[in-house]
Amino acid sequence: MNFDDFRGHVYLIDDDPSICRSLAFTLSSSNYSVQTFDSPQAFLKDSLPISPAVILLDMRMPGMTGTELQNTLLQSGRETPIIFISGESQPSEIINAMKHGAIDFLLKPFSMESLMTAIENGLNKDRARQQQLVRVMDIRQRFSRLTEKEQEICRWMIKGYGNKEIAELNGSAPSTVKLHRSRVLDKMGCETLPELIELSIDDKRRIFEVFG
Repeated sequence: MNFDDFRGHVYLIDDDPSICRSLAFTLSSSNYSVQTFDSPQAFLKDSLPISPAVILLDMRMPGMTGTELQNTLLQSGRETPIIFISGESQPSEIINAMKHGAIDFLLKPFSMESLMTAIENGLNKDRARQQQLVRVMDIRQRFSRLTEKEQEICRWMIKGYGNKEIAELNGSAPSTVKLHRSRVLDKMGCETLPELIELSIDDKRRIFEVFG
C-alpha cells in the first residue's frame, strides 16, 4: 500500500475467519490498513490506539458480544468509532448500539458500497475527534503558562467580568487587573476577549476542565 494513498485504519473483529480474510483483502486493496481479531478479548489485549481509525465489529461472538465490547471501550475512554456488522440482531440490540454512539449497523449480507460509506463516516468523525484533542492540548499548554493570578483573572474574564468587578473580587487595583488581562490575552494567543471566550467554549466538556 502506498502511504500517500493511506485512507485510515480498520480494526476488524469477527470470529468467522472467512469473513475476516475477505473483508481484510478488500479493505487493504482499497488503501486501508487492517488488523483482524477473532474475539473482543483479543482486541482488548493486542490492539494499539491508532488514528484515524474505525472498529468493524461483529455482534455475535463467544465470550463477549459486540455491545459488551462497546460498553467496555466507552468505560475505558476509548472513543474509536464503531460500525456493527451482524447476521441477525434484535431491534433492541441495534437501538442500544446506536444509542451508545455506533456509526452504523450493517446486517449481513451488506454491500461494499454501504460498508465503505460507513467506514469513511467513521474515519471523518475520528479525524475530527483527534483534531479536537490536539486543540485542547494546545489550549491546556497555553493556560499552563499563565501565573496563578493570571489563571484566576482568565477565569473571571471568560465569565464576562470587567476590570472593576475583577478588582473588587480579588482585591487588586483596576490598573493591575488591566495589566493582567493584557498578559492573559497575549499568553493565550488571543487579540480580543471574544477570541478567548471562543476558546473556552469550543468544547465545553474538555475546555472547562482547564478554565474551571
